[in-house]
Amino acid sequence: MSVNNENRYAVMKTTVSFVKEILRDAEKGHDWFHIERVWNNAKHIGKIEGNVDMFVVELGALLHDIADAKFHDGNEEIGPKTARTFLISQNIDEAVTEKVEQIVRHISFKGSIGTKVTYTSPELSVVQDADRLDALGAIGIARAFTYGGFKNRPLYDPTQKPNLTMSKEEYKNNQGTSINHFYEKLLLLKDKMNPKTGKRLAEERDIYMRGYLKQFLAEWEG
Repeated sequence: MSVNNENRYAVMKTTVSFVKEILRDAEKGHDWFHIERVWNNAKHIGKIEGNVDMFVVELGALLHDIADAKFHDGNEEIGPKTARTFLISQNIDEAVTEKVEQIVRHISFKGSIGTKVTYTSPELSVVQDADRLDALGAIGIARAFTYGGFKNRPLYDPTQKPNLTMSKEEYKNNQGTSINHFYEKLLLLKDKMNPKTGKRLAEERDIYMRGYLKQFLAEWEG
């Protein structure tokens, strides 16, 4: 498909409708509103950074969690395949389809654990940072406890220490507390951000989150 402004608008509108329908009953930390926030973050970062294909960035942001592996028995290929199938149905060029598929395949935090980076692109960097931003700050805190409740995990257990040396498989099967998740993932994200814009935006959210944890532990200990 030749992507002029009219076609782009039509594709975005169809993609939004598709994602809303697929995620209609999703866990509330990974629902349409999460996608919308990541989409907005990605547009903001991409425009500031420049030198990226914003059509790829926007499609990647909209489709990045279309079939998250943790909600599909750990199947890490269902997301990329679902994204590709949808884009083909919209007659999107193969070059664009391939880039978006790779974003969906390589965006996750767990994919960076103990494995060599096999794919990079400016568009992936933007969408990855946009997604990581939504795991930080006030919304990141809310999402952490929403998912913890969904999985019936304890809020906190002082006898259960964070595991900072997990393998990818250990991370995927981790049943630790919600507070441990901050130390095992969320507090690591600031230093994993890609473009300078993402790093700058992450700083403030990281500070807020660390302040929250300090208050939480003070209240827990009475």
